[in-house]
Formats: sequence, structure tokens, C-alpha cells
Amino acid sequence: MAVETVDVLVVGAGLAGLHTASLLAGQGHDVLVVDRRRALDSGIRTTGIFVRRTLEDFPLPAEHLGPAIRRVLLYPPSLRRPVELTSPREEFRVADMAGIYGHALARARRAGARVHLGVAYPVDGVAARFTIGADGARSTVARRLGLDVNQHVIVGVEEVFPVAGGGAPTFHCVVDPRLAPGYLGWVVDDGRHAHVGLAGRPERLAGPLPRLLRTFGQRFGALPAATGPVRRRGGPIPVGGVLRRLVCPEGLLVGDAAGAVSPLTAGGLDPCLRMSEMAAAVADDYLRTGDASVLRHYDGAALRARFRGRLLMRRAMSGVRSPAVTEAAFTLLRTMPGRAAASRVLFGDGSFPDSPPSWATATA
Repeated sequence: MAVETVDVLVVGAGLAGLHTASLLAGQGHDVLVVDRRRALDSGIRTTGIFVRRTLEDFPLPAEHLGPAIRRVLLYPPSLRRPVELTSPREEFRVADMAGIYGHALARARRAGARVHLGVAYPVDGVAARFTIGADGARSTVARRLGLDVNQHVIVGVEEVFPVAGGGAPTFHCVVDPRLAPGYLGWVVDDGRHAHVGLAGRPERLAGPLPRLLRTFGQRFGALPAATGPVRRRGGPIPVGGVLRRLVCPEGLLVGDAAGAVSPLTAGGLDPCLRMSEMAAAVADDYLRTGDASVLRHYDGAALRARFRGRLLMRRAMSGVRSPAVTEAAFTLLRTMPGRAAASRVLFGDGSFPDSPPSWATATA
């Protein structure tokens, strides 16, 4: 059998894989993207919540984004006296991820990348100079290349229902260790849909999610009994922070495969796009020069340091098992310093990483 050689094989046609492929194909590299799914609108795992910095810095298609959300309500286990936080800016939008993936796929193909769906990795008859693992939290590419593999994984599940609308779009977050130790239950009501979800350990999700649906359904105008959800999505989420060993001369990892997810909020869309740009810059430099020393710029240990504070906060939250302790913590959240700290986490201007590395600009 004849073997086809490509410059870059990207495994996984999610947002990280397609964005990296677009950038490298745009630099003139021969890029092949494969994904075992036969359609990108199947098996969607992300909740699709985009934060302001991502919306400001990346050209996302407005027609696939829901209404802007400025208001957040944080609920203690009792669901009484939520802490309300309101931003003067448009902080969140929930995307139709099938549409976002379709847009990213078209963009990758316009840049010159070939995308083959329904193709599993490893790919028969294809040899690659460099392989990019964008194949999720339990990455096969990471194992085959001898790179680090995520060890700390939770599961997120979400159901989406139509809502009656009429109120201000609101992000409702429930902090209850009985539902999700260290994490959240949420309802994002953007006036069009209620996105009802939960993130936590797999064994804790079977019972709590239906209870959360029952508790919140009528409050937000959702119609689960009459119509059922319009979408279901979910899957494993790595929450141990960026992995230390992300790259070798044969390839590198991006997105969930790299652990590019906030350990505190389990949000991964912003870091996946930003790390994809770093990865593309490193891969382009390496493919052009053959100098393996450039790979050290994609340093997982250094990137991991950006998440150190959130890792510590997650560990502290995960250690809380008592609803009474959580209720007491809300007493502090209701103070001015507590509200300021919560606003910093939810509405802060920081991103990861903040900007492309200086060496990438110098070598572009």
C-alpha cells in the first residue's frame, strides 16, 4: 500500500483541532484533519459558554451566538438569598456549537486543510511529519507519543430546553457539595433557551441532574415535561490543569488533550483557542527550521503556573462536603470583599495566555 506523507496530521475536529489546522494550513503546510465522528454535530461535549475575552479576541460567527449575558446569580445549597453580580459589559454568550463547528470546518478548508470525518486514528496509509492531538481528555495521541495524559477528570452533562423569555438573560450557578463537590450546577437562561447542567464526579450525576431539572425547570420557564430537551450534550472534562509534557519532536497536544481547561470553572473554550495559536506558532517554526529547540517554547510547566491559583481554589472547594459550611461561606460572599472576589473570577480581564509569545512575533 502506498503511504501518503503530510506535514501535519491533526487528530480531532473540535474547536482546538480545527483552529490549529486553519492556522498551519494558512502558513502553507500540508494539513490533514481526521475525526472518528461522521458529523461534527454529533457527540458535542462542550456547553458552549463563551466568555467576553474570547468574544473580543476571536472572530466567532454572531449568527451562532445567543444573547449577551451580564447578570450572574450565585445560589447556596438552600437556594435562598442568591448573590447577584451584574457587569456593565457583555460577559457571556452561549453558542450553538454545531454551527460554530461548521463555521470552523469551513474556515479550515478555505485555508487549505483537508478534513476527513469518520476516520479513526492511527490512520492507515498516512505518515505525518508532525501530529497534533486534539482528541479530547482521554487522548490516544498523547499515549502513542509518550506525552502526559490527564489524570483528573470530571464529567459535565447538560440539557437544553426552550424558555418563554421575557426576563433579563441570567447565568444561575448553584454551589452545593451534595450536587457536585468542588463544582457547580447551572442554568443559563439567555431568553431563548435554558441550559441546565451539572459538572462533577460521574458517580454523583445520575440522581442530582434530574433533581436540578425539577427544581429549576418551572422557575425559568423551561418545558421539559411537555417537549423534552432540544439538545443533550456532555462528556469528560480535564480539571487538573495544563499537563507538563505537551510536546515532543513527533507532535504536541492542544485543547482538552493538553488539559487546557480552567480547574476552577471547568471552562475550556478560551484556553483551547489561545493555546492552539501558541501550538500553531511552535509547530510552524519547527516544521520550517527542523530545530527541535523551538519546541521548548510550548512549555506545559510554565503554562501550568498560570492556573496555580485556580488549582488551589479548586482543591479548597473540593474539600468542602457540608452544605452548612457552604452556606456559611455565602455569608462572606455577600460582603463587599466577597462580591469583589467573585466578580474578579467571573468578570475578570485576565485570559490564558494573555497574548502570543514574543518569540512567535519575532519569528513570524
